[in-house]
Amino acid sequence: MNLPHASRSTRLFSPITLRILAVNMLALGMLVVGILYLGEYRRGLILSEVSGLEIQGEMFAAALGEGASADQADENRTLVFSAARQMVKRLVQKGTRARLFALDGSLMADSGHIIKTGTDTSLHGDESIIEKGLRLAQEFSSRVIFGEQVLPLYIEPPFQRANHFPEALLALKGDYGGMIRETVNGGIMISVAVPVTREDNVLGALLLSKGSEDIEAALFEVRIHIFKVFLIALAITSLLSLYFAGTIARPLRKLARAAHILRKGMNQRDEIPDLTRRNDEIGDLSLALRQMTNALWHRMDAIESFAADVSHELKNPLTSLRSAVETAARIDNPVAQKKLMDIIQHDVSRLDRLISDISEASRVDAEMSRAKTETVDLRAMLTTLVDIHQAPFDADKNTPSAPSLSFEGQSDGDYTITGMESRLVQVFQNLIGNALTFSPNDSTVRLSAMSDNGVVTITVEDDGPGIPPGNEEKIFKRFYTERPESDEFGNHSGLGLAISKQIVEAHGGTIVAENITAPDGTIKGARFRVALPKS
Repeated sequence: MNLPHASRSTRLFSPITLRILAVNMLALGMLVVGILYLGEYRRGLILSEVSGLEIQGEMFAAALGEGASADQADENRTLVFSAARQMVKRLVQKGTRARLFALDGSLMADSGHIIKTGTDTSLHGDESIIEKGLRLAQEFSSRVIFGEQVLPLYIEPPFQRANHFPEALLALKGDYGGMIRETVNGGIMISVAVPVTREDNVLGALLLSKGSEDIEAALFEVRIHIFKVFLIALAITSLLSLYFAGTIARPLRKLARAAHILRKGMNQRDEIPDLTRRNDEIGDLSLALRQMTNALWHRMDAIESFAADVSHELKNPLTSLRSAVETAARIDNPVAQKKLMDIIQHDVSRLDRLISDISEASRVDAEMSRAKTETVDLRAMLTTLVDIHQAPFDADKNTPSAPSLSFEGQSDGDYTITGMESRLVQVFQNLIGNALTFSPNDSTVRLSAMSDNGVVTITVEDDGPGIPPGNEEKIFKRFYTERPESDEFGNHSGLGLAISKQIVEAHGGTIVAENITAPDGTIKGARFRVALPKS
Protein backbone atom coordinates (compact mmCIF):
# COMPACT_ATOMS: atom_id res chain seq x y z
CA MET A 1 0.00 0.00 0.00
CA ASN A 2 1.48 3.37 -1.03
CA LEU A 3 1.79 6.01 1.66
CA PRO A 4 0.43 9.49 0.90
CA HIS A 5 2.98 12.20 0.29
CA ALA A 6 2.27 13.91 3.62
CA SER A 7 3.05 10.73 5.59
CA ARG A 8 6.27 10.21 3.67
CA SER A 9 7.53 13.75 4.25
CA THR A 10 6.90 13.71 8.04
CA ARG A 11 8.97 10.62 8.81
CA LEU A 12 11.54 11.10 11.57
CA PHE A 13 14.12 9.06 9.66
CA SER A 14 13.99 8.43 5.97
CA PRO A 15 14.41 4.85 4.67
CA ILE A 16 17.73 5.88 3.12
CA THR A 17 18.98 7.09 6.52
CA LEU A 18 17.92 3.84 8.18
CA ARG A 19 19.59 1.75 5.48
CA ILE A 20 22.88 3.64 5.78
CA LEU A 21 22.80 3.31 9.56
CA ALA A 22 22.02 -0.39 9.29
CA VAL A 23 24.93 -1.06 6.92
CA ASN A 24 27.41 0.84 9.10
CA MET A 25 26.09 -0.67 12.32
CA LEU A 26 26.40 -4.14 10.83
CA ALA A 27 30.12 -3.59 10.27
CA LEU A 28 30.55 -2.41 13.85
CA GLY A 29 28.42 -5.31 15.06
CA MET A 30 30.82 -7.75 13.47
CA LEU A 31 33.62 -5.97 15.34
CA VAL A 32 31.75 -6.41 18.62
CA VAL A 33 31.26 -10.10 17.93
CA GLY A 34 34.98 -10.42 17.38
CA ILE A 35 35.68 -8.51 20.58
CA LEU A 36 33.42 -10.81 22.59
CA TYR A 37 35.06 -13.89 21.18
CA LEU A 38 38.79 -13.32 20.86
CA GLY A 39 39.06 -17.09 21.04
CA GLU A 40 42.44 -17.39 19.37
CA TYR A 41 43.97 -14.82 21.69
CA ARG A 42 42.55 -16.65 24.72
CA ARG A 43 43.85 -20.00 23.54
CA GLY A 44 47.26 -18.47 22.99
CA LEU A 45 47.33 -17.17 26.55
CA ILE A 46 46.36 -20.59 27.91
CA LEU A 47 49.03 -22.38 25.88
CA SER A 48 51.56 -19.83 27.05
CA GLU A 49 50.51 -20.50 30.65
CA VAL A 50 50.81 -24.27 30.11
CA SER A 51 54.29 -23.85 28.65
CA GLY A 52 55.33 -21.70 31.60
CA LEU A 53 54.04 -24.27 34.08
CA GLU A 54 55.96 -27.04 32.29
CA ILE A 55 59.24 -25.11 32.52
CA GLN A 56 58.55 -24.25 36.14
CA GLY A 57 57.64 -27.86 36.91
CA GLU A 58 60.84 -29.20 35.31
CA MET A 59 62.94 -26.85 37.44
CA PHE A 60 61.08 -27.80 40.62
CA ALA A 61 61.27 -31.50 39.83
CA ALA A 62 65.02 -31.30 39.20
CA ALA A 63 65.51 -29.48 42.51
CA LEU A 64 63.39 -32.00 44.38
CA GLY A 65 65.21 -34.92 42.74
CA GLU A 66 68.55 -33.62 43.92
CA GLY A 67 67.70 -32.05 47.27
CA ALA A 68 64.88 -34.10 48.74
CA SER A 69 65.93 -37.68 47.93
CA ALA A 70 67.82 -40.23 50.02
CA ASP A 71 69.53 -43.58 49.30
CA GLN A 72 68.00 -46.71 50.78
CA ALA A 73 69.77 -49.85 51.88
CA ASP A 74 68.57 -51.73 48.83
CA GLU A 75 70.26 -49.04 46.64
CA ASN A 76 66.87 -47.57 45.78
CA ARG A 77 66.24 -43.86 46.17
CA THR A 78 63.15 -42.23 47.66
CA LEU A 79 61.97 -38.77 48.55
CA VAL A 80 62.40 -37.55 52.09
CA PHE A 81 59.01 -36.36 53.32
CA SER A 82 60.10 -33.42 55.46
CA ALA A 83 62.67 -32.12 53.00
CA ALA A 84 60.27 -32.44 50.07
CA ARG A 85 57.54 -30.60 51.98
CA GLN A 86 59.84 -27.71 52.82
CA MET A 87 61.18 -27.41 49.27
CA VAL A 88 57.70 -27.44 47.78
CA LYS A 89 56.61 -24.56 50.00
CA ARG A 90 59.74 -22.55 49.29
CA LEU A 91 60.06 -23.07 45.56
CA VAL A 92 56.47 -22.60 44.48
CA GLN A 93 55.54 -19.15 43.15
CA LYS A 94 52.59 -17.08 44.26
CA GLY A 95 49.41 -18.01 42.43
CA THR A 96 50.65 -21.51 41.69
CA ARG A 97 49.76 -24.59 43.71
CA ALA A 98 52.24 -27.46 43.91
CA ARG A 99 51.37 -30.99 44.99
CA LEU A 100 53.92 -33.78 45.34
CA PHE A 101 52.78 -37.38 45.05
CA ALA A 102 54.87 -40.38 46.14
CA LEU A 103 55.30 -43.49 44.00
CA ASP A 104 52.38 -45.14 45.77
CA GLY A 105 50.11 -42.23 44.79
CA SER A 106 49.86 -40.69 48.24
CA LEU A 107 50.08 -36.91 48.68
CA MET A 108 53.42 -36.01 50.24
CA ALA A 109 53.26 -32.22 50.08
CA ASP A 110 50.83 -29.44 49.12
CA SER A 111 51.75 -25.76 48.86
CA GLY A 112 48.24 -25.03 50.09
CA HIS A 113 47.71 -21.82 48.13
CA ILE A 114 44.11 -21.13 47.30
CA ILE A 115 43.67 -21.07 43.55
CA LYS A 116 41.83 -17.97 42.40
CA THR A 117 39.67 -18.63 39.38
CA GLY A 118 38.49 -16.33 36.62
CA THR A 119 35.10 -15.91 38.30
CA ASP A 120 36.27 -15.29 41.80
CA THR A 121 34.30 -12.47 43.40
CA SER A 122 37.49 -10.75 44.41
CA LEU A 123 38.34 -10.31 40.76
CA HIS A 124 35.02 -8.71 39.86
CA GLY A 125 34.18 -6.94 43.10
CA ASP A 126 34.78 -3.43 41.74
CA GLU A 127 33.18 -3.95 38.30
CA SER A 128 31.11 -1.18 36.80
CA ILE A 129 27.74 -1.90 35.21
CA ILE A 130 29.31 -1.70 31.72
CA GLU A 131 32.17 -4.02 32.69
CA LYS A 132 29.81 -6.51 34.30
CA GLY A 133 27.53 -6.48 31.25
CA LEU A 134 30.50 -6.95 28.94
CA ARG A 135 31.79 -9.87 31.03
CA LEU A 136 28.40 -11.58 31.01
CA ALA A 137 28.12 -11.00 27.26
CA GLN A 138 31.60 -12.47 26.86
CA GLU A 139 30.69 -15.60 28.82
CA PHE A 140 27.40 -15.97 26.94
CA SER A 141 29.02 -15.53 23.54
CA SER A 142 31.81 -17.99 24.36
CA ARG A 143 29.42 -20.72 25.41
CA VAL A 144 26.18 -20.19 23.50
CA ILE A 145 27.11 -18.32 20.32
CA PHE A 146 30.57 -19.67 19.58
CA GLY A 147 30.06 -23.08 21.18
CA GLU A 148 33.42 -23.39 22.89
CA GLN A 149 34.34 -26.91 23.96
CA VAL A 150 32.97 -27.99 27.34
CA LEU A 151 35.85 -28.69 29.75
CA PRO A 152 35.86 -31.40 32.41
CA LEU A 153 34.75 -30.14 35.80
CA TYR A 154 37.31 -29.81 38.58
CA ILE A 155 36.11 -30.88 42.04
CA GLU A 156 38.54 -30.73 44.96
CA PRO A 157 38.78 -34.23 46.53
CA PRO A 158 38.83 -34.22 50.37
CA PHE A 159 41.67 -36.79 50.45
CA GLN A 160 43.78 -36.39 47.39
CA ARG A 161 45.72 -39.13 45.68
CA ALA A 162 47.48 -39.35 42.36
CA ASN A 163 44.67 -41.41 40.81
CA HIS A 164 42.40 -38.35 41.15
CA PHE A 165 44.55 -36.63 38.53
CA PRO A 166 45.20 -38.50 35.26
CA GLU A 167 48.14 -36.21 34.49
CA ALA A 168 49.77 -37.14 37.83
CA LEU A 169 49.47 -40.84 36.97
CA LEU A 170 51.27 -40.16 33.68
CA ALA A 171 54.04 -38.37 35.56
CA LEU A 172 54.48 -41.35 37.95
CA LYS A 173 55.06 -43.43 34.83
CA GLY A 174 57.79 -41.04 33.69
CA ASP A 175 55.72 -39.04 31.18
CA TYR A 176 54.59 -35.44 31.15
CA GLY A 177 50.89 -34.72 31.53
CA GLY A 178 48.62 -31.71 31.49
CA MET A 179 44.91 -30.89 31.66
CA ILE A 180 42.60 -27.88 31.51
CA ARG A 181 39.48 -28.09 33.66
CA GLU A 182 36.54 -25.89 34.48
CA THR A 183 35.91 -24.92 38.07
CA VAL A 184 32.52 -24.80 39.74
CA ASN A 185 32.67 -21.00 39.59
CA GLY A 186 32.97 -21.01 35.79
CA GLY A 187 36.70 -20.35 35.57
CA ILE A 188 39.40 -22.69 34.37
CA MET A 189 42.28 -24.48 36.11
CA ILE A 190 45.47 -25.41 34.29
CA SER A 191 47.40 -28.43 35.61
CA VAL A 192 50.79 -29.76 34.54
CA ALA A 193 52.40 -32.87 36.02
CA VAL A 194 56.12 -33.69 35.63
CA PRO A 195 58.00 -36.72 37.00
CA VAL A 196 60.53 -36.16 39.83
CA THR A 197 63.58 -38.19 38.86
CA ARG A 198 67.17 -38.79 39.85
CA GLU A 199 69.54 -40.76 37.66
CA ASP A 200 66.60 -41.81 35.48
CA ASN A 201 64.70 -43.21 38.45
CA VAL A 202 61.17 -41.86 39.04
CA LEU A 203 60.84 -40.75 42.66
CA GLY A 204 57.40 -39.13 42.47
CA ALA A 205 55.16 -36.76 40.56
CA LEU A 206 54.98 -32.99 40.90
CA LEU A 207 51.59 -31.47 39.99
CA LEU A 208 51.51 -27.70 39.40
CA SER A 209 48.10 -26.02 39.12
CA LYS A 210 47.20 -22.46 38.33
CA GLY A 211 43.89 -20.66 37.97
CA SER A 212 42.84 -18.50 35.02
CA GLU A 213 42.56 -15.19 36.84
CA ASP A 214 45.61 -13.74 35.07
CA ILE A 215 44.41 -14.94 31.68
CA GLU A 216 40.85 -13.75 32.16
CA ALA A 217 42.03 -10.43 33.60
CA ALA A 218 44.32 -9.82 30.62
CA LEU A 219 41.63 -10.87 28.17
CA PHE A 220 39.01 -8.80 29.93
CA GLU A 221 41.30 -5.78 29.94
CA VAL A 222 41.79 -6.11 26.19
CA ARG A 223 38.05 -6.36 25.68
CA ILE A 224 37.43 -3.29 27.82
CA HIS A 225 39.92 -1.19 25.86
CA ILE A 226 38.58 -2.39 22.53
CA PHE A 227 35.02 -1.82 23.74
CA LYS A 228 35.90 1.77 24.58
CA VAL A 229 37.31 2.18 21.09
CA PHE A 230 34.10 0.63 19.77
CA LEU A 231 31.96 3.16 21.65
CA ILE A 232 33.99 6.01 20.18
CA ALA A 233 33.80 4.45 16.71
CA LEU A 234 30.05 3.89 17.20
CA ALA A 235 29.49 7.55 18.06
CA ILE A 236 31.60 8.78 15.14
CA THR A 237 30.02 6.29 12.72
CA SER A 238 26.51 7.21 13.82
CA LEU A 239 27.16 10.93 13.42
CA LEU A 240 28.85 10.47 10.06
CA SER A 241 26.08 8.13 8.91
CA LEU A 242 23.42 10.64 9.90
CA TYR A 243 25.35 13.40 8.16
CA PHE A 244 25.94 11.29 5.07
CA ALA A 245 22.32 10.14 4.98
CA GLY A 246 21.21 13.73 5.46
CA THR A 247 23.20 14.88 2.45
CA ILE A 248 21.24 12.32 0.42
CA ALA A 249 17.81 12.15 2.05
CA ARG A 250 17.26 15.87 2.70
CA PRO A 251 17.92 17.08 -0.86
CA LEU A 252 15.90 14.18 -2.28
CA ARG A 253 13.05 15.14 0.02
CA LYS A 254 13.31 18.76 -1.17
CA LEU A 255 13.19 17.62 -4.78
CA ALA A 256 10.20 15.37 -4.07
CA ARG A 257 8.38 18.18 -2.25
CA ALA A 258 9.00 20.63 -5.09
CA ALA A 259 7.80 18.07 -7.65
CA HIS A 260 4.68 17.49 -5.54
CA ILE A 261 3.97 21.23 -5.43
CA LEU A 262 4.39 21.46 -9.18
CA ARG A 263 2.07 18.51 -9.70
CA LYS A 264 -0.65 20.08 -7.57
CA GLY A 265 -0.19 23.45 -9.31
CA MET A 266 0.09 25.37 -6.05
CA ASN A 267 2.65 27.67 -7.66
CA GLN A 268 2.87 27.50 -11.41
CA ARG A 269 6.40 28.95 -11.53
CA ASP A 270 7.82 27.31 -8.41
CA GLU A 271 11.16 25.96 -9.55
CA ILE A 272 12.95 22.77 -8.56
CA PRO A 273 15.75 23.49 -6.01
CA ASP A 274 19.10 24.14 -7.67
CA LEU A 275 21.53 21.56 -6.24
CA THR A 276 23.96 21.49 -9.16
CA ARG A 277 26.76 22.91 -6.99
CA ARG A 278 27.00 19.54 -5.23
CA ASN A 279 28.73 18.07 -8.31
CA ASP A 280 27.33 14.61 -7.65
CA GLU A 281 24.45 12.40 -8.78
CA ILE A 282 21.88 14.37 -6.76
CA GLY A 283 23.14 17.54 -8.42
CA ASP A 284 22.73 15.82 -11.78
CA LEU A 285 19.20 14.78 -10.79
CA SER A 286 18.39 18.35 -9.76
CA LEU A 287 19.71 19.65 -13.08
CA ALA A 288 17.73 17.05 -15.03
CA LEU A 289 14.51 17.86 -13.12
CA ARG A 290 15.03 21.60 -13.61
CA GLN A 291 15.62 21.12 -17.33
CA MET A 292 12.61 18.84 -17.58
CA THR A 293 10.44 21.35 -15.70
CA ASN A 294 11.63 24.22 -17.87
CA ALA A 295 10.96 22.15 -20.97
CA LEU A 296 7.45 21.37 -19.73
CA TRP A 297 6.73 25.03 -18.99
CA HIS A 298 8.15 25.96 -22.38
CA ARG A 299 5.93 23.36 -24.00
CA MET A 300 2.89 24.62 -22.12
CA ASP A 301 3.67 28.20 -23.11
CA ALA A 302 4.12 27.06 -26.70
CA ILE A 303 0.77 25.26 -26.60
CA GLU A 304 -0.93 28.37 -25.24
CA SER A 305 0.75 30.53 -27.88
CA PHE A 306 -0.12 28.01 -30.60
CA ALA A 307 -3.75 27.96 -29.51
CA ALA A 308 -3.86 31.77 -29.59
CA ASP A 309 -2.24 31.88 -33.04
CA VAL A 310 -4.61 29.23 -34.38
CA SER A 311 -7.60 31.11 -33.01
CA HIS A 312 -6.38 34.32 -34.63
CA GLU A 313 -5.67 32.71 -38.01
CA LEU A 314 -9.01 30.92 -38.10
CA LYS A 315 -10.94 34.05 -37.23
CA ASN A 316 -9.82 35.92 -40.38
CA PRO A 317 -11.31 33.54 -42.97
CA LEU A 318 -14.32 32.90 -40.72
CA THR A 319 -15.00 36.62 -40.48
CA SER A 320 -14.66 37.02 -44.25
CA LEU A 321 -16.86 33.95 -44.81
CA ARG A 322 -19.59 35.20 -42.46
CA SER A 323 -19.58 38.64 -44.11
CA ALA A 324 -19.84 37.11 -47.58
CA VAL A 325 -22.71 34.81 -46.55
CA GLU A 326 -24.64 37.62 -44.90
CA THR A 327 -24.14 39.90 -47.91
CA ALA A 328 -25.11 37.20 -50.43
CA ALA A 329 -28.42 36.71 -48.62
CA ARG A 330 -29.33 40.40 -49.03
CA ILE A 331 -28.54 41.07 -52.71
CA ASP A 332 -30.19 39.88 -55.92
CA ASN A 333 -27.49 40.81 -58.44
CA PRO A 334 -26.27 37.53 -60.01
CA VAL A 335 -22.87 38.96 -60.84
CA ALA A 336 -22.32 40.16 -57.28
CA GLN A 337 -23.59 36.87 -55.88
CA LYS A 338 -21.11 34.96 -58.07
CA LYS A 339 -18.24 37.07 -56.74
CA LEU A 340 -19.42 36.44 -53.20
CA MET A 341 -19.63 32.70 -53.88
CA ASP A 342 -16.02 32.78 -55.18
CA ILE A 343 -14.99 34.50 -51.94
CA ILE A 344 -16.87 31.87 -49.94
CA GLN A 345 -15.20 29.00 -51.83
CA HIS A 346 -11.77 30.66 -51.40
CA ASP A 347 -12.31 31.10 -47.67
CA VAL A 348 -13.51 27.51 -47.29
CA SER A 349 -10.42 26.28 -49.14
CA ARG A 350 -8.25 28.48 -46.96
CA LEU A 351 -9.90 27.11 -43.81
CA ASP A 352 -9.41 23.56 -45.03
CA ARG A 353 -5.75 24.26 -45.75
CA LEU A 354 -5.24 25.92 -42.36
CA ILE A 355 -6.89 23.06 -40.49
CA SER A 356 -4.81 20.48 -42.37
CA ASP A 357 -1.55 22.33 -41.69
CA ILE A 358 -2.49 22.95 -38.05
CA SER A 359 -3.26 19.25 -37.63
CA GLU A 360 0.09 18.39 -39.22
CA ALA A 361 1.95 20.78 -36.90
CA SER A 362 0.25 19.37 -33.81
CA ARG A 363 1.15 15.79 -34.83
CA VAL A 364 4.85 16.46 -35.33
CA ASP A 365 5.80 16.63 -31.64
CA ALA A 366 3.89 13.51 -30.68
CA GLU A 367 5.16 11.58 -33.67
CA MET A 368 8.79 12.60 -33.10
CA SER A 369 8.65 11.40 -29.46
CA ARG A 370 7.08 8.02 -30.29
CA ALA A 371 8.42 7.02 -33.69
CA LYS A 372 11.39 4.69 -34.11
CA THR A 373 14.49 6.23 -35.60
CA GLU A 374 16.62 4.72 -38.34
CA THR A 375 19.82 5.40 -40.21
CA VAL A 376 19.25 7.93 -42.99
CA ASP A 377 21.66 8.70 -45.83
CA LEU A 378 21.06 12.40 -46.51
CA ARG A 379 23.11 12.38 -49.72
CA ALA A 380 21.01 9.60 -51.23
CA MET A 381 17.82 11.35 -50.06
CA LEU A 382 18.73 14.66 -51.69
CA THR A 383 19.86 12.94 -54.89
CA THR A 384 16.47 11.21 -55.12
CA LEU A 385 14.57 14.46 -54.52
CA VAL A 386 16.54 16.20 -57.27
CA ASP A 387 15.98 13.28 -59.69
CA ILE A 388 12.22 13.29 -59.01
CA HIS A 389 11.99 17.02 -59.70
CA GLN A 390 14.12 16.93 -62.83
CA ALA A 391 12.51 13.81 -64.37
CA PRO A 392 9.59 15.64 -66.12
CA PHE A 393 11.91 18.27 -67.59
CA ASP A 394 14.38 15.69 -68.85
CA ALA A 395 11.56 13.67 -70.45
CA ASP A 396 9.89 16.62 -72.24
CA LYS A 397 12.23 19.20 -73.72
CA ASN A 398 9.26 21.45 -74.54
CA THR A 399 8.46 22.03 -70.87
CA PRO A 400 8.42 25.77 -70.00
CA SER A 401 11.70 27.03 -68.60
CA ALA A 402 11.00 26.54 -64.88
CA PRO A 403 13.75 26.67 -62.25
CA SER A 404 15.91 23.57 -62.12
CA LEU A 405 17.63 21.71 -59.26
CA SER A 406 21.28 20.76 -58.84
CA PHE A 407 23.06 18.83 -56.12
CA GLU A 408 26.71 18.85 -55.12
CA GLY A 409 28.21 16.53 -52.52
CA GLN A 410 31.34 14.44 -52.16
CA SER A 411 30.66 10.81 -52.98
CA ASP A 412 33.16 9.51 -50.42
CA GLY A 413 31.80 11.50 -47.46
CA ASP A 414 29.72 10.11 -44.59
CA TYR A 415 26.26 11.66 -44.70
CA THR A 416 24.39 9.21 -42.46
CA ILE A 417 22.39 10.41 -39.46
CA THR A 418 19.88 8.81 -37.11
CA GLY A 419 16.33 10.07 -37.50
CA MET A 420 12.95 9.79 -39.22
CA GLU A 421 13.40 9.69 -42.98
CA SER A 422 9.83 10.70 -43.82
CA ARG A 423 10.00 13.84 -41.68
CA LEU A 424 13.42 14.81 -43.01
CA VAL A 425 12.07 14.41 -46.57
CA GLN A 426 9.26 16.77 -45.55
CA VAL A 427 11.81 19.38 -44.38
CA PHE A 428 13.83 19.37 -47.59
CA GLN A 429 10.74 19.22 -49.83
CA ASN A 430 9.48 22.32 -48.06
CA LEU A 431 12.81 24.15 -48.43
CA ILE A 432 13.13 23.14 -52.08
CA GLY A 433 9.51 24.11 -52.76
CA ASN A 434 10.01 27.56 -51.21
CA ALA A 435 13.22 28.08 -53.18
CA LEU A 436 11.53 27.08 -56.47
CA THR A 437 8.58 29.38 -55.75
CA PHE A 438 10.81 32.43 -55.31
CA SER A 439 13.30 31.56 -58.09
CA PRO A 440 12.94 33.13 -61.55
CA ASN A 441 12.63 30.97 -64.66
CA ASP A 442 15.79 29.52 -66.15
CA SER A 443 17.52 29.80 -62.75
CA THR A 444 18.92 26.95 -60.66
CA VAL A 445 18.20 26.03 -57.06
CA ARG A 446 21.47 24.70 -55.68
CA LEU A 447 21.66 21.94 -53.05
CA SER A 448 24.96 21.04 -51.43
CA ALA A 449 26.04 18.72 -48.63
CA MET A 450 29.12 18.80 -46.42
CA SER A 451 30.20 16.39 -43.70
CA ASP A 452 32.65 17.64 -41.09
CA ASN A 453 33.30 17.28 -37.32
CA GLY A 454 30.39 14.93 -36.74
CA VAL A 455 27.83 17.22 -38.42
CA VAL A 456 26.17 16.99 -41.84
CA THR A 457 25.32 20.43 -43.24
CA ILE A 458 22.79 20.78 -46.08
CA THR A 459 22.52 24.11 -47.91
CA VAL A 460 19.66 25.23 -50.18
CA GLU A 461 20.33 28.37 -52.27
CA ASP A 462 18.15 30.23 -54.76
CA ASP A 463 18.39 33.34 -56.96
CA GLY A 464 15.12 34.89 -55.81
CA PRO A 465 14.43 38.22 -54.13
CA GLY A 466 15.77 36.96 -50.79
CA ILE A 467 14.44 37.52 -47.31
CA PRO A 468 13.33 40.96 -46.14
CA PRO A 469 16.21 42.27 -44.01
CA GLY A 470 15.58 41.67 -40.32
CA ASN A 471 13.12 38.83 -40.94
CA GLU A 472 15.71 36.02 -41.07
CA GLU A 473 14.41 34.55 -37.79
CA LYS A 474 10.83 35.75 -38.06
CA ILE A 475 10.15 33.60 -41.12
CA PHE A 476 10.29 30.47 -38.90
CA LYS A 477 7.42 31.69 -36.75
CA ARG A 478 3.99 30.13 -37.15
CA PHE A 479 1.62 31.65 -39.71
CA TYR A 480 4.25 34.03 -41.06
CA THR A 481 3.96 34.36 -44.85
CA GLU A 482 6.12 36.25 -47.29
CA ARG A 483 5.06 35.16 -50.80
CA PRO A 484 5.68 36.42 -54.34
CA GLU A 485 3.15 38.87 -55.75
CA SER A 486 2.07 36.26 -58.30
CA ASP A 487 0.77 33.99 -55.50
CA GLU A 488 -2.85 34.52 -54.54
CA PHE A 489 -3.42 35.54 -50.93
CA GLY A 490 -4.37 32.66 -48.63
CA ASN A 491 -2.80 29.89 -50.66
CA HIS A 492 -0.24 29.26 -47.89
CA SER A 493 -0.77 28.84 -44.17
CA GLY A 494 2.68 30.04 -43.08
CA LEU A 495 3.35 26.82 -41.12
CA GLY A 496 5.80 25.15 -43.50
CA LEU A 497 9.03 26.64 -42.17
CA ALA A 498 7.78 26.45 -38.57
CA ILE A 499 7.16 22.72 -38.97
CA SER A 500 10.54 22.29 -40.66
CA LYS A 501 12.30 23.97 -37.76
CA GLN A 502 10.36 21.83 -35.32
CA ILE A 503 11.47 18.63 -37.09
CA VAL A 504 15.11 19.71 -37.39
CA GLU A 505 15.35 20.66 -33.70
CA ALA A 506 13.73 17.36 -32.71
CA HIS A 507 16.68 15.67 -34.48
CA GLY A 508 19.11 17.74 -32.41
CA GLY A 509 19.97 20.02 -35.35
CA THR A 510 19.64 23.66 -36.33
CA ILE A 511 18.17 25.54 -39.29
CA VAL A 512 19.06 29.12 -40.19
CA ALA A 513 18.20 31.46 -43.05
CA GLU A 514 20.26 34.26 -44.56
CA ASN A 515 20.53 36.35 -47.71
CA ILE A 516 23.12 35.89 -50.44
CA THR A 517 24.60 39.31 -51.05
CA ALA A 518 26.89 40.81 -53.68
CA PRO A 519 29.99 42.79 -52.70
CA ASP A 520 27.98 45.99 -53.03
CA GLY A 521 25.34 44.67 -50.57
CA THR A 522 22.71 43.81 -53.17
CA ILE A 523 20.57 40.78 -52.29
CA LYS A 524 21.07 38.05 -54.89
CA GLY A 525 19.00 35.28 -53.29
CA ALA A 526 18.26 33.32 -50.11
CA ARG A 527 20.21 30.57 -48.41
CA PHE A 528 18.87 28.00 -45.92
CA ARG A 529 21.39 25.95 -43.94
CA VAL A 530 20.39 22.77 -42.05
CA ALA A 531 22.95 21.18 -39.69
CA LEU A 532 22.23 17.67 -38.33
CA PRO A 533 24.45 15.58 -36.01
CA LYS A 534 25.78 12.30 -37.41
CA SER A 535 24.62 8.97 -36.06
